[in-house]
This record gives sequence, structure tokens and C-alpha cells, in this order.
Amino acid sequence: MMQLKSFGVFVMVLFSAHTLAQKRYSEALSPAESARTFQLREEFSIEPFVTEPDVLSPVDFVFDAAGNAFVIEMGDYPYDAQPGRFKGRIRLLKDTDGDGRIDKSFVFADGLPSATSVLPYKDGLIVCAAPDILLLRDTNGDFKADTREVLFTGFFAKNSEAQITSLRYGVDNWIYANNSGQAGMITSPLRPDAPPLNVAGGNFRFRLDKKLFEVESGNGQFGLAMDEWGHRFYTQNTLHIQQSPIAWRYLHRHNYLPSFRSDVNISDHELEMFQKSATPYWRQQRSDRRQAKYDSLKTGFKEYARDHFTGASGGTFYGGDGFPKAFQGSVFTGEVAGNLVHRDIINTSGGSPTYTASRDAAEKDREFLASTDPWFRPANLTTGPDGYLYIVDMYRQHIETPVSIPEDLKTDMDFANGEQYGRIWRIFPKEGEKRPVALPDLRKQTTAELVALLAHPNQWWRLNAQRILVEKQDKSAVAALKKMTIHADPRARLHAMYTLEALNALDEAPVKGALNDPHAGVREHAVMLAEKYPAFLADIIRLTGDSSPQVAYQACLSAGQFSGKESLAALATCAEKNPDNAAWRLAVLSSSTGASPEFLRLLIDRKDFFSAHSPGKLQFLDDFAYITITRNGKNEVAALLELLNTTITADEWAVAALSGLYKGARKAGNKGEPEKAVVKQLEKLENRSSENIKRSAAQLRKVLNIN
Repeated sequence: MMQLKSFGVFVMVLFSAHTLAQKRYSEALSPAESARTFQLREEFSIEPFVTEPDVLSPVDFVFDAAGNAFVIEMGDYPYDAQPGRFKGRIRLLKDTDGDGRIDKSFVFADGLPSATSVLPYKDGLIVCAAPDILLLRDTNGDFKADTREVLFTGFFAKNSEAQITSLRYGVDNWIYANNSGQAGMITSPLRPDAPPLNVAGGNFRFRLDKKLFEVESGNGQFGLAMDEWGHRFYTQNTLHIQQSPIAWRYLHRHNYLPSFRSDVNISDHELEMFQKSATPYWRQQRSDRRQAKYDSLKTGFKEYARDHFTGASGGTFYGGDGFPKAFQGSVFTGEVAGNLVHRDIINTSGGSPTYTASRDAAEKDREFLASTDPWFRPANLTTGPDGYLYIVDMYRQHIETPVSIPEDLKTDMDFANGEQYGRIWRIFPKEGEKRPVALPDLRKQTTAELVALLAHPNQWWRLNAQRILVEKQDKSAVAALKKMTIHADPRARLHAMYTLEALNALDEAPVKGALNDPHAGVREHAVMLAEKYPAFLADIIRLTGDSSPQVAYQACLSAGQFSGKESLAALATCAEKNPDNAAWRLAVLSSSTGASPEFLRLLIDRKDFFSAHSPGKLQFLDDFAYITITRNGKNEVAALLELLNTTITADEWAVAALSGLYKGARKAGNKGEPEKAVVKQLEKLENRSSENIKRSAAQLRKVLNIN
């Protein structure tokens, strides 16, 4: 009897918890019901492309070039994938009757650990499934992968929100992926001779045609937007759009730089968004508790429960041709916590090498798309071959990871509720004739037809045509590609140039022409390619004064790849023109030439830089001094101190240089006996009347163990 009574109490508790959850958290809507909650820009309509049960828990979606569409399903989310019970899955979606609608769904691969991203390659798929990047292939045509090859391994494999993801094929033939800066020692069976690559602090990129892989700058999370000129804009939960204007290969030309952060938040509208859905009970409770704690400690911090980015995801560049021109070139980013899709307009900003992301004039107080359905989770987006925008809707009751929520608030939350759902939405303009769904098979195109597609107005067609040409390695395309380098469309010129590069058929003539191209995007890439040709150094130096800040910046980076008086002078001009921009300072100082003693002497001789100080100039000298002492070249520190005593004698310069020397000495941990010349010059500085100099010199004396 007591057992029955206890069982009854247990059932009542369960029923009460379920009832409470129903009150606190709404139930799922059908696709049709959810669609009615969408508040979309008036110029557009939205429709379901595919829904459950043909797709479940989707996080990525791509159209390959063989008439197929693939979806990554993250069944493990939000928990860590368990060995032997991996729920990651890839679905192959097909239109079997040719009516432009998906009517068949096949499980292409399953048992994957937290698969997050997929990219077509040759006759298979490259898949991010930490700790691996895999190549999956269907060799017998049964719509199921039967070979699984490890391309790279060693990536961080814990929190699925911070794993290797967001595969993108770049116009430069590199494949890029976000790594969230996570640690990992990466090896590849393709290159058993290569030492493990430490990817901590960066993203990742690789080329399968040349068996190359390396770290790339930035700390992108889930979402990587690459524009038509190869600029990368990446997503992080609270910072919805960032950029790193300087590539990793330039940042690590020597090992003496002070600590830096190459990521730049390029949004001009901070963290604010315009949410239409209700604030979840747990989030309001957590925010109230945090705010109470902040208030009690008088920190002045403000905790937001809504209307601020916390779940930005899937940033995607719209390179299609199906939207009105005003929307082309936008970056669209999902916000899974706010149940909306945000849109940014990308523009240049003064002389900065980074871009600025702004709201459209018609979206100053609204979003491109917002839903009142709290289950709507726009985790990712993609542009289709039809030129329209597709939204990957994970559709979950709760999208947050349990570790971020207090235990008492989780008692009525089912984090797996929604794994039986999934939607992919298709957005198209109301005006004009609606285009049919396109599932083209580019494998049937001739080489000449593929070359012609490099001039297609839709980025999807251009990139896939280029990729297939590179994969085929058909040298019969060379003549047509060289003609394409003078095509009227600058995007076609760029694709042609890099396709020639991958075919080992790019010679000096197209590069020389591109260095004088009327379009900045082509000139920028021409500068990179010109690094291989010493004869083009004069052109590179000329372009450090280009009207486009992106071209000028790249030219500065490329000039630093050379040594000699010409490069020294070019870098000096860059330092003089842009001292107060951190990215420009980093471009100069990251090069061995721009961090050399000869460079500082040239700046002094030219007089302009040291004619008056500014915060940026002082920081430049601070960083230069840091490099000098960590490099610890013979007599370099003494020579710098002597300059402070004889040439750049203003107190502000001396304090800045001493600051850098002090920080660098602490970092390097210099234990040896200091040079006598260093002691002598430091004593001269200490005899100056300035208390700031005396204090800074005393700090340096202490860390150098000078009695």
C-alpha cells in the first residue's frame, strides 16, 4: 500500500512539473503556425523548403554541384558527444521527380561526433566532426557514405559551440574553418612528414590540392561570412560580426611581438537587437539574480535579459543574385536566443583596413526577420544556386547549454525537447517572377562551360565552377582562363586568376595587369600574388598609397616580406601616415624589416614621425622597444637607450620606450649579466629631471638585475 502511495506521489510530482513547464515555456508550433509568427522585411516572402521528419536538429545546409543538398544534424546537442553513441548525422536531400521540390531524404552518414559543418569536395563531402575533419564518399551510388577518410585530426572536441566548424571555400582556393581559438595539435595523414600544428589562438585553413594546412587569424565561433573578395567576417555569441584584417602568416613573421588581439568588432551598433519573442523564464530569473549581485557589490554592471546579442550564429555573406540590389553583399546573422535574423551592410571606414558593419536605414529599429515563436532557432544560413537565402532552423524549446543555467532553474527544462523537429526556410523577393528551386549538376558541364560560369552573377555558381576546375586539373582551360583575366566583371577576373594559380599556369603577365586593375578587390589580391615576384616590389610599394585602405594595407604587409632600403622606406611611410591605427602598427612591426634597428633610425632621420607625439606613436615606440629587448640582439637595447638620451629626448618618448623595454624584459626573463653599455645609458636616463623617466628607468633596472 505504501508503495502505491509513493508511486502516486511520484506521478503527481511529475505531472505538476510538466504542468509548470507548460506554463513557463510554450509548446512547439507547426511549420505553418510558426511561419505566421515571422515579421519579415516587406519586400520578401518566406516558405518552408524542407521540414521534419525529413530533417531534424539541423545546423548546416549546403547545395553541392551534383544536384544534391546536404544537411548536418546535431543530435547530440547540447550535450557532449558520447563515444559509441554519437548522434551526429548527415542527410542527403533529393528531388527525384525533377519538379524542383525535395521529396526524398536519405541518411548519408550517421554516428558522427557533433558534426557541425559540411563542404562539397570532388565526389564527396568534407565534414567537421571534432576532433577530426573527415572526407566522406559514396562510391556505389546508394546515397550513403561508405568510405570515411581522416584529413586532419587533433581539434578541440568538448563544448560543441566551440569546435572546428564553418567550412568555406575561398576564392584563393584555400578552405577556411573557424576554430574559436581552441587549443589542438593538428596532424594529417596527407602529410605524415609535417610536425603537429598548434592551432591555439586562431582559426584554420587548408588546401587539399597542395596538401597544405596552417593556422589562420581570428577566433571565429559558429558562422563565417566570406565576401566576393575573400574578406572574412566571423561570428561569436555576443559579438555578432568581427574581422581580422591581418593574416596569421604575417602576424608570425618573427616571435617577438607583444601580446595582441587581431580580432576587431566591426559593428557600429554594439550589442543591441530588436527581439519580438518573450523573455524565457529562466533567463529573466538568472539576469535578475546577477543584477542583484552586481548592485550589492556596487560594480555598476548592467545585466540584460533580452534585446542584446547572446546567441549570434551562422553569419553568412549573401552573394546571390535573386534579391534586390540593395540587399546584395549584406551579411545575415542568426540570433538563436533572440529568435531573429540580423542584417549588416558592410562599408569601408575611413583609412582603416577593417570594414564597418551597419544597420540598413530601414532597419534602425527592427530586424530583417524576427519571430514571436521562441522555438525558432536560426542557427545558420546559406545562399542557394537559385540566388535566394535559406535559413537553417534548429527549432528547439531551449537552445542554451545547461552549464550556463543555475541548477534550480533547470528542473523543468527539457534540453532535448525539439530534437524531433527541424526546418529549413527559403526567403525570396515578392517582386518579379519567383524562381524555381535549382539543383544543378555542374559535373555535366564542359571545361569551357565551367570557365564561362566564373562570370555568373551568383557567387555559388562562380565558386563551385572554380572548385571543379581546380579539382579536374584540366590544362585545356588555361587559354580561356587567361582571356577571362580581362573580363568586364572584376569578380570573373579574380576567379580566373586564382584558377590559373591552382593549375600552376599563373605567370607574371596577369599579375602585372591585376596590379593596375580598376577594381580594388583585384588589386588587393594581385599584391598578395606579387610577393612571389621580386620584380614587382616597386608596384607593391606604389600601392601602399592606394586610395583603397584594404589595398594599401595589404601592400604594407607585402612590402614587409622584402628587405632592403626600398622596403624600409615604404614601411616608414606607412608608419608615418597611420600611427594611431592599431592594425597599421601591427602590419609594420610584425615584419622583420619594420621591427629592425635600421627602421627606427630611418624614422628618426626622416623627422616626420618624431616631430610630435600622439597616443598611437607612443604605443608604436612602446611595442618597438618590447621587440628590441625580447629579440636581444647585440647592442640593440643599448643603442635604443642611447637614442633616448641623444635624439628622441622628449620625456614622453623615453617613458614609452622604457615601458616597452620593461614589459619585454619581464616576458623574456632576462637572467644574464646586462651589457655595460645598457647600464651606462640607463644611468644617464636616471639623471634626467623627469620623475616619470626616473620611475620607469628604476623599474627596468630592477627587472634587469642592475644593482
